[in-house]
Amino acid sequence: MPTVCTSIKVSRDGQFILAAGTYKPRVRCYDTYQLSLKFERCLDSDVVTFEILSDDYSKIVFLHCDRYVEFHSQGGHYYKTRIPKFGRDFSYHYPSCDLYFVGASSEVYRLNLEQGHFLNSLQTNAAENNVCDINPVHHLFATGTSEGRVECWDPRVRNQVGILDCALSSLTEGTEVQGLPSISALKFNGSLSMAVGTSTGQVLLYDLRSNQPLLVKDHFYNLPIKSLNFHHQMDLIMSADSKIIKIWNKDTGKLFSSIQPQTDINDVCMYPNSGMLFTANEDPKMNTFYIPALGPAPRWCSFLDSLTEELEETPESTVYDDYKFVTRKDLENLGLSHLVGSSLLRAYMHGFFMDIRLYHKVKTMANPFAYEEYRKDKIRQKIEESRTQRVQVKTLPKVNKNLALKLMEEGDEEAKVASRKKKGKAVPSILGDDRFKVMFENPDFQVDEQSEDFRLLNPIVSKVEQKRKKKLRLLAKHAAAAQQAAEDEEELEGKASSEEDSSDDDKSWVEEVREQRRLIWQEGRDRRRQERKEADRNTVLLEEEQNEGGETSNMAESNKRQPQFYQLKAGEEFTSFNNMARKQKMQKVSLEDRLKLEENSGTNNMVDTAVGSKQLTFTLKKSEQQRKQQQAEREHHQERKKLRRSAGHLSSGRGRGWGGRGRGRGRGRGRY
Repeated sequence: MPTVCTSIKVSRDGQFILAAGTYKPRVRCYDTYQLSLKFERCLDSDVVTFEILSDDYSKIVFLHCDRYVEFHSQGGHYYKTRIPKFGRDFSYHYPSCDLYFVGASSEVYRLNLEQGHFLNSLQTNAAENNVCDINPVHHLFATGTSEGRVECWDPRVRNQVGILDCALSSLTEGTEVQGLPSISALKFNGSLSMAVGTSTGQVLLYDLRSNQPLLVKDHFYNLPIKSLNFHHQMDLIMSADSKIIKIWNKDTGKLFSSIQPQTDINDVCMYPNSGMLFTANEDPKMNTFYIPALGPAPRWCSFLDSLTEELEETPESTVYDDYKFVTRKDLENLGLSHLVGSSLLRAYMHGFFMDIRLYHKVKTMANPFAYEEYRKDKIRQKIEESRTQRVQVKTLPKVNKNLALKLMEEGDEEAKVASRKKKGKAVPSILGDDRFKVMFENPDFQVDEQSEDFRLLNPIVSKVEQKRKKKLRLLAKHAAAAQQAAEDEEELEGKASSEEDSSDDDKSWVEEVREQRRLIWQEGRDRRRQERKEADRNTVLLEEEQNEGGETSNMAESNKRQPQFYQLKAGEEFTSFNNMARKQKMQKVSLEDRLKLEENSGTNNMVDTAVGSKQLTFTLKKSEQQRKQQQAEREHHQERKKLRRSAGHLSSGRGRGWGGRGRGRGRGRGRY
């Protein structure tokens, strides 16, 4: 259907399936032998219900929502007439060729198709009639009223033969009384059985010889029953409301199966002598279900039997059957972290699947009072709901109090601004929206103000809130000025926005974010340091346990119990005291002198004894000019070594000068 399918039926010969829907209103006929659409006819108004009078599609009667009754033949539209009141259902009496119409009236209208005119109506005791049906054996006519009664009439004498009150019988122990239930569905089975569906979701099974129901079946959805069908081969009843289809035993009421489509159900039709059923629902596509346990597939789709046989031969169990999804955090809370990697847990995405029975068992052992706490919370919620009719005091909720207080303040300011403005309207607050009320009731939605994300975002959010409040004050100020000076409101709002833009240069929130980042880093460092201390302490305790026994172990244990100010670890290298003294002297020398002394080694190592075993290693990088100069000096020294001659035989002495007498000293070189 283009939009919605309202009703669906199968012809008596089983060859044609007819469905009525909207929009635009139409009827479609499908040929099962050809597995295709045979024809489609558009109608003037929506169809409430229709009936196939012949064995095939050649005679069809439609009841429209605008009180018209339309007859169709094999060639198309045949005749149209109108009933006095809006109709809700009708039935065809084959022996007399009468159509019985029920609706928003106390009368049951009779239209004789042989004579072609209306007959005298049946006057019921009800204000309105919802549904009707005719027994296929003795042709007893029954109508269901809005007061919760079923009235039975004999078409032969046109007299009422009995009244059945179903309203009080439909109330079970767990049923909530919300007005008088009305009859929403009615179906005969054989000559003595009748099923009645109520608007509160109960199905009552009656024997016509008794005024008490044989069985009451509750759907527990509190929705009107829309369809009732009998499965004669297995003595089952198929009842459907807008949410679910339930198949149950008519003698014991035991549930056989249930079907819950994704969309609301309007009508259900079973294909005769098979396990196939069709649903008309609030969706363009009409659903088809096949249950092999109810019967074989129709002969026009016998291939379904071979498909189901193949599925039975190769059963496949899915991961989700009777399993509970848990995360690693849930396993830690339950104390089941040691099961990771075992066959009891199946890894899936960011968690695991575990057997639901094991989960409930461990959950009960971990918190045996969980049910009591849950029960107390539910009782507290019921009490709080009952107090809503009393005089309410403006109090903060138990969850997210700071957020609620901020929203209340913003709502008050917006209301003040809206009251001052001429054309303003207050925006509804989150506190008054039912979609967000769980956020202030369920503790699972509590905002963790100590989390890293909140602390990093809070300065930005607070700054935005300050700007927002400032904007509201400016708007209120200019709105008041507009009322006094009768100026243009839009111009004033433009000025307010310009002033707001001028204040956007304030970047103080950046410093707050940096401060929060620094605090978070410092807390993480302290936490890691504490974890390292705990790990070292656990290591020492483990060594003490391993060294127990013997006198040596006792002495070691006594020594370890004393406070230790140092600890030797494997892999550390220690130098002698002379090296330590030399390094202490080197620390007093300037960095330039230390670099000159260690220049020949190429690398320089500096040990910071005050911090611990931290070591700083670096290599001196020289410029290209310095390297060239050093290379030139090195070549010059090598050349001088080659040219230098030995002068070890020369010694110093005294002599006279050449020009006269006197003493003098002289040095010289000579070769003898």
